[in-house]
Order: sequence, then structure tokens, then C-alpha cells
Amino acid sequence: MTDLTAAVAEMPDIASREHLHPQGTLDWVGMSNVHVPLHVSDEGKVHGVSAKAQIYVNLEDPQAKGIHMSRLYLILDASAEAHALTPAVMTEVLGDVLDSHNDLSSKAFIQFDFEHLLRRPALLSDNAGWNSYPVLLKGTFIDGELHIELGVTVRYSSTCPCSAALSRQIIQTQFDKDFAGKSSVSAADVRAWLGTEEGIAATPHSQRSEVHILTRLEPGITEFPISGLIELAEETLQTAVQTAVKREDEQEFARRNAANLMFCEDAGRRVQKALNNESRYRDFWVRVEHMESLHPHDAVSVFTKGVTNGYLPIP
Repeated sequence: MTDLTAAVAEMPDIASREHLHPQGTLDWVGMSNVHVPLHVSDEGKVHGVSAKAQIYVNLEDPQAKGIHMSRLYLILDASAEAHALTPAVMTEVLGDVLDSHNDLSSKAFIQFDFEHLLRRPALLSDNAGWNSYPVLLKGTFIDGELHIELGVTVRYSSTCPCSAALSRQIIQTQFDKDFAGKSSVSAADVRAWLGTEEGIAATPHSQRSEVHILTRLEPGITEFPISGLIELAEETLQTAVQTAVKREDEQEFARRNAANLMFCEDAGRRVQKALNNESRYRDFWVRVEHMESLHPHDAVSVFTKGVTNGYLPIP
């Protein structure tokens, strides 16, 4: 026995001591805000990310003082060092966590939160830039059931349909005023008028918006479809925020906003339809937020897939 081993053996281990009398059980005990470098498998590509992790087990032994925090950390660290994160690797980590606490726990939970960078092309020009998307990956083992989940947040622009209609009415009123008394107006005069500040007498309000999507993956999926879920949301909504833009890109963005006028209800139903057509997601929960430029509050819609024992439709 080395001197260090002997010294460790003599150290007090408070956590291993039993209570004199039975205590309450706890749903979850563990660690949050654990910084860990990850390599994440995303549809054929592996991305390096800086993640924050949460990892927990339940404490169902009323005689136990506590769990083994260091075991959770070491399992997490060893896995991140040895493997790219896949649904199978996350499942393995949950199994190792339970094995390390087989005398104390029957449930396990792990979650990773990070920013996912994707190179996004401009709408028309040859430019491109990096966009960042909040992502969470979650694994739970509860009551013998395993669930692997993927969540993303996508930012986009939403233009109010009501405001657009009111703006068009103001433009019509301004047209009547500016061309009053004329029995006919040439197309050239109208075109010139539309190019003036007086011609566009009002503009509809729009705002930066977010869609938060949480999905429960079907069993058997071998990689996290992170980029695919982001692209599904952006293609569905058509007005994703841009990175590098020239004038032609900004003009195309304005055109897309006018062609995709959306209340939060409209955006939600678009995303709902797109997710319902996807086979990779057993369940989903979505929250749409339009951060109003007209009001100091936000407009929100929330929905789920509506499966039995699935996500609850709560904000």
C-alpha cells in the first residue's frame, strides 16, 4: 500500500455514513453547470463544442447520507474524452451512471447545453457568415424507460399581418391625396411616386422572433439531427436572421418578410405541420415568441404533438 493510498483510507468519508434514522428520499441529486468540451455527431459531421452539463441520479435510499458526486463527474469526463456524443453514447453514459449508484439510485438524467455554429450563405450575394444556435441534448432513464431528446432555438423575423394591412391603407390614402383631381395617372408617374418617401407613407412593424423546439427522438437514430432540425425551422419560416448581407440580400430579406406575414399563431402552425411530417421525432414541444416592437410584451404560442404520455402543452 502506497503512502497516498494509506492516507486516503484514513480520511473521513461523511457521505458513506448512514443516517441514524430514515430520512426522506430525493427525486434528483447531482451537478449542474459542469463545463465540458464535447464532440457531437450531427448527421455525418462531428462538431467540437464547449458545453455545460447537468447530470443527476435519484436518491431512493432513506438511510444514505448522499450520492457519489465524483463518480458522476468522472463518468462524464471519461466519456467526453473518449467518444463523440451520439444517442448510443448518451445511453451508455446513463447506464454507467446507474451502475455507479446501483445501491442508491434507479433513475438517471444528463443534459448538455451549447451553442451550435453553422455557416450560413447570404440570400443572394456570394457572402456567408456564422450563425449560432442554442442547442440542448438530454437523456433520461426513468421507470425503466429511456428517452433521448434534442432541442434547438432558431431566430427569425416576423412581420405583423395587421400592421401590414393598416400600412397599405395609409399608402392608399396618401395616393388619393397626392393624385387628387387627376382623372388618369400614367404608370410612369405611379412608379416614380412609389419610389419616394411620400409614396411609402407607412411601414408594417416586424420584430426579431424565436422558435424553441424540443423533440423526443425515435429509438434507433444513430446521430443527433441538429442541423436538420435547424434547417427545417428556417425553411419553414423563410425569414431566418442573416449574417453577412449586401444590399441585394437586404432587399430579398424585405421581400421575404412581405411574402411571409406572420402572427405567432401562423408561425406556430407552420412549424407544427413541418414537424408532423417528420418521422424522426416521436414527440415535440414548441414555443414561438414574437418579441413585439409595437408592445413592451411578447406574443407567444405553444403546442405539442399531442401523443399519449407525451409532452405537456404548457408554456
